[in-house]
Amino acid sequence: MHTPATILAVDDQASSRSSLEQQLRSAGFVPLMAADAIEAMAVIERQPVDLILSDLILPTVSGKTFLEQVHESYPEIPFIVLTAHSSITNAVQAIRCGAFDYVEKQCDPEELRFTLRRALEYQRLRNENDSIKDHLREKFSFQSFITTSDKMRKTLELAARVAESPRTTVTIYGESGCGKEVLSRAIHSATGGLPTEFVAVNCAAIPDALLESELFGHVRGAFTGADREREGKFSVARGGTILLDEIGDMPLALQAKLLRVLEERVFEKVGSNTPVQVECRVIVATNCNLGELVKAGNFRNDLYHRINVFPITLPPLRDRREDIPFLTEHFLNLMRNHQGKKLLGFSQKAMEVLMAYDWPGNVRELRNCLERAAIVTDSELIMPEHLSIYQADGGKPHSDIVTSTVGHISYSLDFCVGDVSLEAITNQVLDITLERCGGNKSKAAELLKVNRKMFYRS
Repeated sequence: MHTPATILAVDDQASSRSSLEQQLRSAGFVPLMAADAIEAMAVIERQPVDLILSDLILPTVSGKTFLEQVHESYPEIPFIVLTAHSSITNAVQAIRCGAFDYVEKQCDPEELRFTLRRALEYQRLRNENDSIKDHLREKFSFQSFITTSDKMRKTLELAARVAESPRTTVTIYGESGCGKEVLSRAIHSATGGLPTEFVAVNCAAIPDALLESELFGHVRGAFTGADREREGKFSVARGGTILLDEIGDMPLALQAKLLRVLEERVFEKVGSNTPVQVECRVIVATNCNLGELVKAGNFRNDLYHRINVFPITLPPLRDRREDIPFLTEHFLNLMRNHQGKKLLGFSQKAMEVLMAYDWPGNVRELRNCLERAAIVTDSELIMPEHLSIYQADGGKPHSDIVTSTVGHISYSLDFCVGDVSLEAITNQVLDITLERCGGNKSKAAELLKVNRKMFYRS
């Protein structure tokens, strides 16, 4: 059942208080009355109040001073000013000082009711919005990282420090699946940014010819097909954070333009000469050795030194195995909620397999492995045969997809009659190799001696 809102009305005239009390009660509110600001503050300290309705002309402490006290000590309580027609200028001034709105004395009861309900609804939505923001900040905070590893803790301490410097460019190094984007979001959240102000761009997943437009936008007619002006990701991230993932795959020509963005904090849309101010933090991430790319001539030396202001390295899961039991329990709890299964945990042998495996795909691979295990198991315990990973003794993987020996890899391909084609065979080999490499596209590309962009398919 809906609880009626409690309204505190403050007026030094007894007749006005009596009239207000009757109007508030008739409108379905719980009225509390006070003759001055001192009495009103005592009421607020004694019991919860949803809204304050106060005259500006009060004895002892002025209504404006009372408003300032409430705004400082109880900013969550909406404050509406009662004013005579001749004092509307003062009421407008009060709004500038933090009052939600004003109503004239002797106004229509329906107008008073509407103003009060509008203020209460505004505060309800504001509280709900603050709650959502708090939840999201907690979700994408440094506390959301599950770790007991000293290496990981030191990494998080570095990230927390740089979060206090919103103009500093951060470079996050780490293997695929170890949480580079999650850490980027945590830095963004700790800086005070909203989730909507975080924009992630995977430089390897966008064709070179389109990447500049994706980042900086374009004007109408800039190229064939540009039938309207478009905002780029740097504009969308205004006031927040842009993550440039897989920065090592950015074309050299575009690297020069990114260097200018970082140095001068301006860019131009494709097809335009008008400079646009950059108003966001830049975080770059990579699983490559950028220093080696510089030596090979595939990455600009000046850009490398410009983005390497504050490097952070995320340790792979194999270097923090002590976190595996805690991560598995966390993910298993998510599976329990999602699948509605009564999963008690892992057998001792299954946990030994998890602890012994090197996890080339890192935390992402671990989660995917556990999700599959939770689906295929018919018991309350997850056993070794439910784990789609290589055995600790180097034996055949439970998934039975691909087997390997020293110097050799064999693929087992499976097609329906009529579906065999060179494209289908290629796609299966790419998929199997990517799974064999734990989702690490660079390793899979190196193994097959192909460009890693082949693994980004629609």
